[in-house]
Amino acid sequence: MPFNVNHIHLKSSDPKKTADWFVEAFNVEIKTDNVRPVGDRFITTMTEGGLAINISSERTGETLGPADADPHYGLEHFGFDTDDMAADIARLEGLGAVLKEGPIDNGGGVTIAFVAAPGDIRIELIHRA
Repeated sequence: MPFNVNHIHLKSSDPKKTADWFVEAFNVEIKTDNVRPVGDRFITTMTEGGLAINISSERTGETLGPADADPHYGLEHFGFDTDDMAADIARLEGLGAVLKEGPIDNGGGVTIAFVAAPGDIRIELIHRA
C-alpha cells in the first residue's frame, strides 16, 4: 500500500475564520464543522486537488504554544501551485497574508515565495514556467 498524504492539520484560535480564509484564498471547500467530544471545534476542508486540510481549536484543558510563520524545525509550511505568482501574492495580501520571502528564482524555471496567512501559518507558492 502506498503512503499517501491523508491530511494536513492546522490549529487555530478561530477555526472558522481560518477555514473561511482558506475558502477565499485557495478555493477549498468546507466539508464538516463540528465540536468533538474532546472540546475542540473541528473543521474539515478539501482542496480542489483532493487534499484534506483539517482546522481545529484547542481541546478542553489544552494550552497551545504560539504560532510561527518564520522558518523553524518541525512542520514548517505547505505549498500551493500558482499560475501567476505576482497576482496571487497581491491577492493573498489583500486577504490579510504577509509576504515573508520572495519571489525567489529556484532555478529550472521554478519560482517560489512564502507568505504568512492569518494565524501565522506559513504557506509556499510555487510557480513552474
